[in-house]
Amino acid sequence: MAVNKCIKYSLFLFNLLFWISGCIILGVSIYLKVSKNANVIMDEAVPFVDLLIAVGVIIMVLGFLGCCGAIKENRCMLILFFIGLLLIFILLLIAGILGAVGEKKSQVWVKESMAKLLPLRDQKPDVQTDLQKLEVEAKCCGLINGPSDWGSTVPSSCNCVDTAQACQSADGRQVYSTPCAKFVTSFMEKHAIIALGIAFGIAVLMLFGMAFTMTLYCQIEKRDANTA
Repeated sequence: MAVNKCIKYSLFLFNLLFWISGCIILGVSIYLKVSKNANVIMDEAVPFVDLLIAVGVIIMVLGFLGCCGAIKENRCMLILFFIGLLLIFILLLIAGILGAVGEKKSQVWVKESMAKLLPLRDQKPDVQTDLQKLEVEAKCCGLINGPSDWGSTVPSSCNCVDTAQACQSADGRQVYSTPCAKFVTSFMEKHAIIALGIAFGIAVLMLFGMAFTMTLYCQIEKRDANTA
């Protein structure tokens, strides 16, 4: 029994694209990791870059296994590729469910991560500089409690230059009263829908990949059984 060439090369092409996507994810995530413009505060609150690196490596390994398994018609590689896709599919499903129902928990997690940086006056200069950049951009002040997170000296980055925002008096001037934790939480919520959409799209592609893989695996098994 001959193996269906259309299924074989369709699976190879799928895995090649899968491997290339893994390379892109890995390259972008490494760039973000080593970028000099990375913000320490956002990295502490939203540590997704390390997860992206792990996902990129896993996708590259699985794509390689799938390509080799398809072109060489190797059942061992194909079954490993199928199991890998199945595990990632389950993880994506769990992550999607948790992300959909864990909005309040994510807010608590952000605050707990940022609380580690208090008091701000004791942080390293680069951490303070990054926070001040965030304060100017997001029109906020402090992390959890507002200007009081800075202690007795509130930096000029907190100056209330936009009177449409909530402000309060501090050091004889008007400063933003909204803590930056709200900005980070809002940032996560806005991007959660996009992340869930991407995860859903990848999950659908994985279903097709698993179907192609199992079809090719069964054909190779039948061929080997007939020639034995």
